[in-house]
Amino acid sequence: MLTADEAAAREIARLEWRLGDGGDPAALIEDFLDRYGLLAPHFGRGSDLASPDAGAECRAELFVSAAAGAYMIGKSSVPSPAPAVPDVVVVVRAPGGDAAPGSGVPRAPWRLGPWRASWTPRAHADAVRSVREEISRGEVYQVNLVGHQSADYAGDPLPALRRVAALPGARYGGVLTGEGWALACASPETLFEVANGRIVTRPIKGTRPATETGRRELLASTKERAEHVMIVDLERNDLAHVAVTGSVLVDELYAIRRWCGLWQAESVVSARLADRVRLSDVLRALCPGGSVTGAPKLAALDVISRLEPVGRGPSMGAYGWVTRDGIDLGLTIRTVAVDAERVHVWAGGGITWGSDPDAEVAEAAAKADPIRAALAAPAGPAAPILDT
Repeated sequence: MLTADEAAAREIARLEWRLGDGGDPAALIEDFLDRYGLLAPHFGRGSDLASPDAGAECRAELFVSAAAGAYMIGKSSVPSPAPAVPDVVVVVRAPGGDAAPGSGVPRAPWRLGPWRASWTPRAHADAVRSVREEISRGEVYQVNLVGHQSADYAGDPLPALRRVAALPGARYGGVLTGEGWALACASPETLFEVANGRIVTRPIKGTRPATETGRRELLASTKERAEHVMIVDLERNDLAHVAVTGSVLVDELYAIRRWCGLWQAESVVSARLADRVRLSDVLRALCPGGSVTGAPKLAALDVISRLEPVGRGPSMGAYGWVTRDGIDLGLTIRTVAVDAERVHVWAGGGITWGSDPDAEVAEAAAKADPIRAALAAPAGPAAPILDT
């Protein structure tokens, strides 16, 4: 999260890109950040492109949708149920001014209507069975399935979005707004972090209720460990595309962390960046994130596009910050999107041969519950969270 001083910044430039706009989003992001001198410390470039507004204190927010991540590696996606939200947003800020732009929606007392799911629990369970059939045929080893819910609303969504971003364990807690849309992220999961020539990813896979029994179950579960190790291996392979040969390390394996009322298993994988690697190379290597796609990644994306009823929109993408000190992007799990009429929430989980369909449906609901509760909380003074 950002400090109060970091949040007190004026917007000096913005890039918004949507599928259909043309061009390569990875290259567009790289070139845009280069203009403000934000990549030179990490990738040794950009000094000849720097804008007059660039400076040591300049920083940027970066958001990349799941669809944009798939597009970067040549994969198509199901259309988003929240098409007002761009697929790429880069906002460059400099010290001074107010960093809390309007959301483009009316400001009035908050009211949230009933939730409507894009698939029924039975349809979700049937999709889990379909993934198991794909695994039995040897097409994939694991696939992450994601469901979507939406609700009508009235009033100003920003206080509710701030409550979401302030949820406990939200390493990537923030609110990003534009004309006619807004999103909030409460993600605990690092997609990648770059600093001092090293890159780190922290995949999360494996969930139980945050009780002593839940912790014991997560530590003892053969299924959860197998699922987790598959994704760690996938992330090792992804990092190898941009790393010095032999430098990829698993620094920590299957550590149990807490997010709201859940225990989750997290690992830490790191590497030394190879010479001449660019940000666009890193984006293509790591997006979409392995823990929200599956293994092998390309085959898993094909299964996802066949089985999920709606697109992932802003969820399962990337959100974070780029400064001259480092790049820190989280996966947009635990993420909410708002358009002019509806609030959208996504949640899911990784499916393996050992998955129980009903248990997977329950796990996805457990992940969505803290988000929905934060959105439904009575209006009033927001939790101490800063618009980023």
